[in-house]
Amino acid sequence: MSLLSLETPMVLKATEAKILGLGTATPEHSIAQADAATVAQQLNLSERWNNALPALYRKSGVQRRGSVLLGPEGLPGIERQTFYKPASEAQPYGPTTADRMKVFSEHAGPMLQRACSTAIENSGIATSSITHLVSVSCTGFFAPGVDIALIEALGLDSNIQRTHVGFMGCHGALNGIRVAKAIVDATPNAVVLLGAVELCSLHQQYTDDAQQLVANSLFADGAAGLVVGANNQNGNGQNANYQTNDSASKSLLQWTVVSTLSKWIPKTTGLMSWTIGDYGFRMTLDPQVPSIVEANLESELKSWLDGQSLSIADIDAWAIHPGGPRIIQAAGTALGLPAKALEGSQSVLANYGNMSSPTVLFILEELSRQQPDANYCILLAFGPGLCIEAVLLKSTGLV
Repeated sequence: MSLLSLETPMVLKATEAKILGLGTATPEHSIAQADAATVAQQLNLSERWNNALPALYRKSGVQRRGSVLLGPEGLPGIERQTFYKPASEAQPYGPTTADRMKVFSEHAGPMLQRACSTAIENSGIATSSITHLVSVSCTGFFAPGVDIALIEALGLDSNIQRTHVGFMGCHGALNGIRVAKAIVDATPNAVVLLGAVELCSLHQQYTDDAQQLVANSLFADGAAGLVVGANNQNGNGQNANYQTNDSASKSLLQWTVVSTLSKWIPKTTGLMSWTIGDYGFRMTLDPQVPSIVEANLESELKSWLDGQSLSIADIDAWAIHPGGPRIIQAAGTALGLPAKALEGSQSVLANYGNMSSPTVLFILEELSRQQPDANYCILLAFGPGLCIEAVLLKSTGLV
């Protein structure tokens, strides 16, 4: 036996990926939900359900939501926007997908730039230190895409390594965090900028399908950015390998990404889908989804947390993606959560609507302000598949 084999093995401490900065952005204009119902009625989306739209919109849990299509407050009814026209014999289904993608290419990049600029500023990390870019979107396509738009607008290095998480739905940002964590775990000096942007309002459907009308009542536009890096810091609280920006805003909790969960629930592929049609993207959301979530969620999260020597009771804060009020409630019931634990998700749904992938990061931003003593937080979302996606965060304290 060699002397080398008798030596005590060296134990390397695993790099921990840390959220260094968070930023969000919404469109310039928003609309009250009652007014959105009036606009929908004037578009003649559905002969069968038109009179029921105000009640349907009230039950959505949304009070106000933003859209890049909106003009300023004060304009009456349908005049708040000019993109959608009343259904007619010549145009029974609204704008074509090509028309909708043109709007996406014009507006997605600038809104994502605002969110990512805020995230970078809040991180205290100089833009020149960013090595990787992860972009997330499921509501639009164009190439060169939002990643190239960000490189140009933010002055990122032209050698930056890019990854796009596309068409994964409402849990897309959680998949983006998983990618960012893998990069930082493998390359401790890496700094990852993650940007998620969705313009869900581009996919209003002219239809009698009740599921599509529910989707029309929920979805909105928004963007969020994260800066993720390793937490091997010097005495000043910064990674010694990063260039810093001394003008950073120091107001939110910082979080370490501990673990992620991805679970496809078998025999559920027809319950939730997101498909591209000739007149926008179509959402299918079966009424069974809340009950499927309620039946499966607790066992999956319990098994996952057991691996971290944690229980559901150890989680102080919950950012549950608000697919709708029934989804939030189903998750809360499955996990035995008190009503207060759902307030962050319900508040974001009420004030912003369902913005798809960025939404959980809006909730995280709100929880970071409202629960400064939170130790563990779970980001949780559901998407086409049916899939459960989650991220476990541990607080590293206020910055």
